[in-house]
Amino acid sequence: MKKTAICIGVICLILCLSCGSEKKDKETITIGTKKEEKKNQTTKTSSVPIMLDNKGIGPITSVTFEDNINKELSEKGEQLFKSKCVACHKTKQKFIGPPMAGIYKKRSPEWVMNMIMNPDEMLKKDPVAKALFKEYNNTIMINQNIPEEEARAMVEWFRTLE
Repeated sequence: MKKTAICIGVICLILCLSCGSEKKDKETITIGTKKEEKKNQTTKTSSVPIMLDNKGIGPITSVTFEDNINKELSEKGEQLFKSKCVACHKTKQKFIGPPMAGIYKKRSPEWVMNMIMNPDEMLKKDPVAKALFKEYNNTIMINQNIPEEEARAMVEWFRTLE
């Protein structure tokens, strides 16, 4: 029983030490009689290339956005994202997968739709998807067999997150 408790404790310690991509340190500086705390923030730099001309691997070869966001389509996309994607993605921060806010500064809409609809093949053949796979601890994106109409609604909603 004691050995089991020690093993569990060691495993928890290893998991705690290996998690997190951001490290924050505090440094105390003493000036005269006044102490100040200075936060040093070290962030992991991304090795994932920004490739706006990459359309990815899959059925989507062209996506055209209207000048104005389609509110109805966007609202549908938000609901779909909340029901299918929030287990792994947050809108504005890294989680199990990358955040969606600002995605079009890094990826083409075609790439995003192909990743949503065709993650298996993208992870095998696309250089950006492979790099993301490595950056996110070799975590695969599960293929949820999302149809084109739903993927299009989600990419419309991602426009509102800019």
